[in-house]
Amino acid sequence: MMQWNEMTIFVAGGTGSFGKKFASIVLQRYRPKKLIIFSRDELKQHEMRLQLAAYESTVRFFIGDVRDHNRLHRAMQGVDIVVHAAALKQIPSCEYNPFEAVLTNIMGSRNIIDAAIDCGVRQAILVSTDKAVNPVNLYGATKLCAERLFVHGNAYSGANGTRFAAVRYGNVVGSRGSVIPLFAEQRKKGYVTITDERMTRFWITLEDGVALVIQAIQEMKGGEIFVPKLPSMSVLELAKTIARDCEIRVIGIRPGEKLHEVLISENEARCALEFDNHFVILSPQGWEQRERWPGGRTLPEAFRYGSDNNTGWLEPADFEALVNSHAELSVMLLEPDKEQVAARLAAH
Repeated sequence: MMQWNEMTIFVAGGTGSFGKKFASIVLQRYRPKKLIIFSRDELKQHEMRLQLAAYESTVRFFIGDVRDHNRLHRAMQGVDIVVHAAALKQIPSCEYNPFEAVLTNIMGSRNIIDAAIDCGVRQAILVSTDKAVNPVNLYGATKLCAERLFVHGNAYSGANGTRFAAVRYGNVVGSRGSVIPLFAEQRKKGYVTITDERMTRFWITLEDGVALVIQAIQEMKGGEIFVPKLPSMSVLELAKTIARDCEIRVIGIRPGEKLHEVLISENEARCALEFDNHFVILSPQGWEQRERWPGGRTLPEAFRYGSDNNTGWLEPADFEALVNSHAELSVMLLEPDKEQVAARLAAH
């Protein structure tokens, strides 16, 4: 049983949407010995320091870039668990600045792995994305490479060294870059834009994303990719739900965009196990050790876990219930005025 209060946790990209939610939940529920927030943005660190003032004795803020191996090596001294959530994530930005995307998402992941091994870190886990499956854009390709590096990083660390694994999930409801805040902003003009009426997406809340990472830390053996069972929703239905009575404008699919997202490809399904609430993809080299995962069920031939053939669908009523249960989403969609948003968030 993991003793969280004895652990020092390091979060790369700790001032992003995931990092902030992860820090909040872990500090409140698990009380780690120390939590290190590692990121490049001093302003975001300052804002986060104020938000976490009650945990001042536990939280440390380190300025640094995952491209800098020496800085990572210094920052990871005494760390037990690494959560790697640092990445360039905007698809158009990665397409226009491909070398930068490779340096951060691929070489940065290599630096995390090397520093973790050198510093004797116990476990390291990568936060990945559905776009790493059968990628059609550079961002997805770099995340696929990062996944492969983490899965096979165990070969570099040896039998008793750092254990590496990854989590992979879909679009985060309300996160930066999500289509939801875009629709909320566009509806002020009386219309919203979608690229294709057939498009579907997986959806997950930040809280559930954090829960998956925590579960993976507790269960990982090394070399796995954890995939949650998520609901899908038609983007057209999502737009109609967020922007009722607004015009829907179809603008055409963009370069590097998929009609449907896939969380487990047919090839990966051959080495995947199903549990009640999630899947675990083992590396082909580790498939012989599937007995280490009691209760896991093999998947049928030609199984593919896509947002279009998913058995779990998020209906408009389900989405509204989800929004109403989360204060941040509620104010984003129901009260777009900044002063109202600030007042309501202050009340929660």
